[in-house]
Formats: sequence, structure tokens, C-alpha cells
Amino acid sequence: MTRLPLPLPAEHIPPGVAVWRTPDAQRWLAAVPARWAHPLWALLALVTSGAWDTVAGPVAPCTSADPCGTDWLGLGTAIVLVLTLYWVWRQPRLALAGLAAALVGFAVEGDFTAALGEPSALAFLMAAAFTTVGIVHRLVVAGRQRAQALEAAGPVTQPLPAAARTFRRGRISFLMAALMLAVAGFGCWQVQQVVDAYEERAAGAAQLSGRVTALEQGDEVDFLEVEADGRTHRFETAYPEDFPVDSRVDIVVDGDWAALVAEPYDTFDWELVALVGSVAGLAFLANGVDGRTRAKRLRSEPLPVLHVLVREGHDDGRTWVFAADDPQGLRPILHFHSQYAFEDEEEDEDAGEDRGDAGDGPELVVEFGKVTEILKGEDPPPPLREAVLYGAPYAGAEVAFVARDGADDDEVSVECSVTAVKPAVPGLVRRRGPQRRRHESPGRPCEEIAAGMTPTAAPRVWTAHGFSRAVGSGLLLVQGGGIWAALEGGPSWGGLLLAVGLPWLVTAVATALAWRITADRDGLWVTGAWRVRRIPWNVIMSVQHSDDGIRVARTKDSPVELSPTGWAWLERRLGRDPHAVRAAGELQALLLRPELRPLEEAPTGRQGMPIGPPLVALSLLWGTAVVLLL
Repeated sequence: MTRLPLPLPAEHIPPGVAVWRTPDAQRWLAAVPARWAHPLWALLALVTSGAWDTVAGPVAPCTSADPCGTDWLGLGTAIVLVLTLYWVWRQPRLALAGLAAALVGFAVEGDFTAALGEPSALAFLMAAAFTTVGIVHRLVVAGRQRAQALEAAGPVTQPLPAAARTFRRGRISFLMAALMLAVAGFGCWQVQQVVDAYEERAAGAAQLSGRVTALEQGDEVDFLEVEADGRTHRFETAYPEDFPVDSRVDIVVDGDWAALVAEPYDTFDWELVALVGSVAGLAFLANGVDGRTRAKRLRSEPLPVLHVLVREGHDDGRTWVFAADDPQGLRPILHFHSQYAFEDEEEDEDAGEDRGDAGDGPELVVEFGKVTEILKGEDPPPPLREAVLYGAPYAGAEVAFVARDGADDDEVSVECSVTAVKPAVPGLVRRRGPQRRRHESPGRPCEEIAAGMTPTAAPRVWTAHGFSRAVGSGLLLVQGGGIWAALEGGPSWGGLLLAVGLPWLVTAVATALAWRITADRDGLWVTGAWRVRRIPWNVIMSVQHSDDGIRVARTKDSPVELSPTGWAWLERRLGRDPHAVRAAGELQALLLRPELRPLEEAPTGRQGMPIGPPLVALSLLWGTAVVLLL
């Protein structure tokens, strides 16, 4: 039976509000960026070309005239580059400013004219141009979506609800920004302390010229031996190629203390602290400012309103928006995360404290039962709710909506977005809508599956197919290679990790190679890695395909799961009907349609045999052979 959306009381629906219908919503969805403009491609281009330019570009040698000290300009350029990579994904307008600043730093450190002759530098400039074009395209498309939303909303505008006008954004972001920027400041202060200490001591030290007598290259640190004034001094060096044997170098000596003038100190660790703190702090600061600015803009003037349907995501808490004429919630339009807004936050907090002092025994029992249902995956999906959406939605927008709290609650609440609006369109990584659990695989309706099945007397059997056995064979090769690598080098951390993960690996290999489910008159025989389980029909609640495995839920005991049973996503990409998904669907049809169940009991030979124990013996034999061969 189809559940109707929870209605919104009429007094909360502004007069003349436009209904966002499916044709308008589909036009809005059609105005999305092209696949080539996805930020992932820009990030790959920038990272790849930047790494190539860093490795291939010439590095100025460390000399006495130009020592390798602290490069504040280079550190600032690195901070801007890393921030730009993040902003390309999250803040396209800031990414344009970051790219401009990075190119300015690129011009200051090098020469654009010379870069045209360096393939690596030219590749970075082309990647920056490609990223810029993609960002501009995304911003133009966002403007097109906003125009579509305004056209659908019509001329009616409404002020934001009172509760949403008191909603504040950016507090946590500002707090984290202050913390991380303090860390960055501490890192910069430590760098300057090292620099000042060296300069103060070098000012009173003896200036000597010496000859490099030896160069010792270690696994982690390289050492330089310099003979000067009849003494041999030993220095760590980060660039041994700059100091060949028999070359002359300048050093400063003050008693037992000595330093290379070309490499006076090493502040890499503190510079890394400054880099990480600055990037994280500035990213949090930009997010806080952007969130607060958008929220302020949302409160500043009357807004377009749309009559829609909303549903909270079952797994990740996202708010999904549907067209008002989609009562089953089949085609989501957009999604975002949201939080409740209250007219008087302090009063609400006081009320919450008062409620906490009351007798809470039964409430705790109810909440604990709900948590238990969620952990078991048995909690019902959130209902579809009628809502009024405030603000013109587009990619990156800020919105608010009014809807009922739930099926058992007649109260109406206001929620404000805390993440940017995103269109519900397939991306490079496909995101499922809220109508299914995150890990469940979509299949055909049970009625359609049952219509294609005919009753049989003999037991029905589903067993590992080609893709499942391919997965098992690949994992078996990984297992064999892991055993070889662990035993070849003697005791090591890798061997310990293999010992910890080997039971899971053996179980996965045995399941993927030889899983089997046999349905007969009285129930199912489920063959896993280690045993064959008997599950009567009267204790089975459901049979589903999830996480590339088959899950048989039971009324009393824990569910029986077989995983992995193949790669359903790969089979779909190749245009095939996934074998394990089809098996789960047919088993569910047998559960719901008893007349389709077999009439005979499965003999022992058709119940299956687990191959986990033989696989353990095979692994032991392989390990023994590796030891003998080595």
C-alpha cells in the first residue's frame, strides 16, 4: 500500500505559492554542468601537471651566495595551490581567485616566456586554463538553474519564516579556523626562532672555507664531511648533489658548533605544520564566511517559494527534494544537509534542560529501541512530507523549508540548509536516492519475478557464477602473493597484518568460489565458507542483495550472509543481469509465493559443501612450500 505524503497544514502554505511540478523540475535538472566540467577532472589535471612540473623543473642549487633557507614565497604559493585544489571542488568562485594568485606566484618564481619552452610548465598552464573554463561553465550553469527556479516560482515572494531568520551559520567553522590558524602561527614562529638563532650565532662565528672530503649517503639522511682549518666537520645535507667531493664550501664555526652556509638549518617539519595549519584554517574561515554570507543574503529580502515534497535520507540524513506531483518520491530533484531552526535558541535550550530533569525512563527505553532498530537495519524509512521551499534553488545555493516533523508529530518545523544545494543527477560516482537503503541493489519487482517462475517438484539451486568465481580467483592470488611476501622477508609488520587478515581473506575466497543456496520443500540450505545452514521457510523474513552479497534475514537469530557473491556493478556495466541479484529476487519471490516452492526435499548431494577447510589446508601447504623454496 502506497503511503501518501504527510500533509502540511494550510496555514503554513503561503497564498499563491507555485507548485513545483515534474516538467519544471526536469528542465531544472537538465541545466546541469557537462561531464567534462566535473571538478574531478580539473583536480587530476592540476595535481598531475603540478607534480610533473615540480619533479621536472630545475632546482636552484644551494650556494653560499643563495643559501637554501626559508622560502616564504614558496610556502605561500604552496598554501594557495593546496587551497585552490579544495576550492575547485567546494568554492568555485574562490578557486578562480586562488588560480590567479597561484599564477602570479608562478610568474614571480619563474618566467612565462621560459615556461612555454618547458613541457611540464606548459602542461600546468594548460591545466589551469582548463580548470578556469570548467569553473566558469559551472557558474554559468548555476545562474541558468536559478533562472529556471525563479520562472517556476513565479512572481510570488515571501519573507523567510521567523525561526529561519535567527538561524546562524559558521560558528564551528570560525572556531576551527581560529584553532588551525593558531597552529599555523605557532609553526611560523618556530621557523623564525630557528632562523634568528642561526643568524645570531653565525654573526659571531668564524667564517671558513673548506673542502668536501667525503659524501655518505644513507637510507634517510645524507652526510657531508668537510675539512677546514685542519679539522673535519660532519654535516647533514638535504641536497648532496650540490656538494661533490673535492668541491669548496663555506662554513661557520663557533667552538663545537658548525654549519654549512649553503644549508644553514632545516625547518621543514615546522614549515609543514605551518602549511597544514594555514590550509585547514583558511579553508574553515572561507567556509564560515561563505555560509554566513549566504544565510544573511537569504534573510535580507522576500524570497521565491515553491510547493514541494521532501524526505530525509535513510542513511546519511540528507534532505531530498521532490516535485509536488511525485507522491511516491521516485525522482529526486536536489539534496542538501539541513538543521532545525528555532525562533529563540536560548529558550529552546532551557526547555531542553527542563525536559531532561523529568522522568525519562520510558523515553530512554523507546530511544534505545529505535537505536537498536537502526543498528539492525530494521527501522522504517522516513516518510515523504509536503513542504514549502524558500529561496531559489541552484547548485551551491542556500535554502530553507517548512514541513511537518513526522508521522507521529503534528508540529511544523523550519529547517535551514547547512551544505550547498546539489542537483540529484548521476555523477562520476553514482549516488542513490533516498527511496532505497544505501547498500541495497535495485532489482525487479517481486510480482514480475514471480510471473516468470513456474512451480517445480525438484529443488532449485543457485550457485557461484562466473563473476563471483573471478572475484574469488583474484582474492586467491592476493592471498598466495601475501603469504609469499610475508614469509620471504621473515618476521615483519606485513606478516602480522597478513596473519590478522588471513581468516577474512580465506572466508571471502571460499564464499566467492563456491557459495550455494538450495531451496526445497521445507526451506533453504545456505552454503557459506565453513558450513551449510538449514533455514526453514517460517523463520525467514526477507532475502536481499546488499554489499555484493546475499542476506537472509531471520525472525529470531541474526541474518545469514554470503559475501562476496560477485560484482553486481560490473555486471551491469557490461549489460548483464547480475547473477546474485537475480538469485536474491527469485528467493524473495519463493518466500512471498509459497505455491512456487519446490515439492521435494533436497538430497545431501544438492545441499552443497563448504570449501573453507580445504582452502586452509591448501594455504598451509603453500606456506610450507614457500618456506622450503626460500
